[in-house]
Amino acid sequence: MKTIEQVLTLFPETTKENWHQHINGKGWVYTTAHVQETAYVGEDAVVCDKAKVYGNARVSDNALVCGNALVCGNALVYGNARVYGNARVYGNALVYGYAQVYGNAQVYGNAQVYGDARVSGDAEVYGYAEVSDNALVYGYAQVCGDARVSGNARINE
Repeated sequence: MKTIEQVLTLFPETTKENWHQHINGKGWVYTTAHVQETAYVGEDAVVCDKAKVYGNARVSDNALVCGNALVCGNALVYGNARVYGNARVYGNALVYGYAQVYGNAQVYGNAQVYGDARVSGDAEVYGYAEVSDNALVYGYAQVCGDARVSGNARINE
């Protein structure tokens, strides 16, 4: 279980008074973030800044959701994944491993982003699409349907 001291090491500009443990999972939530009681934030996960976690969404393991990011629906963010900026992860989407979703990117439907993959800019990954390994989807690119992007692929607009 991540202690408040460990959280303060990650965010030294904050104080322990600015953090609380979520009722469902005991993960750490910053005072300006909003996590519904129906959502789950695992004991090593962190939700900070103005991020929102709604519905039945789950943030667990060592995952981090921050900035103005939104995770909602039945979405899962776990492992060492990061969702930040104005990113949106929703529906039944999965973001895990060391994956990052940021900028104005959206991952939704039954899409998966995992490994060391990154989705950024205004990119969208949706349907049953998968982005994995070291792949990067950015700009205004869309990956959808049953598409698979993997390896060191770079997909841009």
